[in-house]
Amino acid sequence: MTPYFSIIISVYNKAAYVADTLTSVLDQSYSNFEVIVVNDGSTDESLEILERFDDFRLQIINQDNHGASHARNHGINLAKGRYIALLDGDDLWDSHFLETMHTTIDNHPTQSIFTSAIAHKYDDNIVPVPYSFKIDKDVLILDYFEASQKHSALSGSSTVFKRDILDITGNFDERIRSGQDTDLWIRFGIHFPVVFVSKVLVYYVFNRQSLSNTTSDINLKPKFDKYKEEENTNFYLKKFLDRNRFSLAILSKLNGDCVSFEFFRTSLSLRSLSLKRKILIMSPKWVISLLLKLKSITGKKLYYDTL
Repeated sequence: MTPYFSIIISVYNKAAYVADTLTSVLDQSYSNFEVIVVNDGSTDESLEILERFDDFRLQIINQDNHGASHARNHGINLAKGRYIALLDGDDLWDSHFLETMHTTIDNHPTQSIFTSAIAHKYDDNIVPVPYSFKIDKDVLILDYFEASQKHSALSGSSTVFKRDILDITGNFDERIRSGQDTDLWIRFGIHFPVVFVSKVLVYYVFNRQSLSNTTSDINLKPKFDKYKEEENTNFYLKKFLDRNRFSLAILSKLNGDCVSFEFFRTSLSLRSLSLKRKILIMSPKWVISLLLKLKSITGKKLYYDTL
């Protein structure tokens, strides 16, 4: 039987998490799926842990390290399902995630992109993500950019999409090693609305060693310069891009990278920023460093764009 969902999991040095991640998939209440795990050159015990699992729906691909974009594209190219479900190798699904997605797809047959609310998991502490839009229905149909002014409505572990939309949007950009999700979500949002399930069904497990938490090399991140024409006619896309440019301008300043700072600073419109962010982008490095230190006391994931 052809699987309804193809679940793509990219893994790089997730030995402490990947068993729980894969178990949360194999224990789903909905069972018509395949799992393609791409081990992207892990140097820890990730592969050995994966190979302990015995399930006919599971396929493990072992490759040299090429980055998450390449790993996901590789998995997608092997997929047999009509719908792709993405999951990071250290996150968790509620046991009814796929069942809920299947029902939501059935109820919205003309839509192509689906997701659910997520929460951050810090050890035993669960913190739901604060979205910028009002959650007043069980299922919402959203403009991605308007809905993502505070936190992205799509994530690398909650997004399910019709595979054939990649013919329109393209795959993950393999030149980007950190932030490749956001780059693809932009292309998704330009072409399609997002069907959002309001219930928390995905748990982002905070991992201080994950690439998104540790990578500060601007050259490995998106430049957000590919959508000039679209942002000129899309108010919320412009605000979304400028919020990300603000984040990278702040990171550039912290790195002492004056060239990158000027690139991102001059690419954004100050009108897109709050008064606080306008002040911050003009502030000296020590002020920003101090604010980040104060925020880090909470032990929670830091987002430069929420400063």
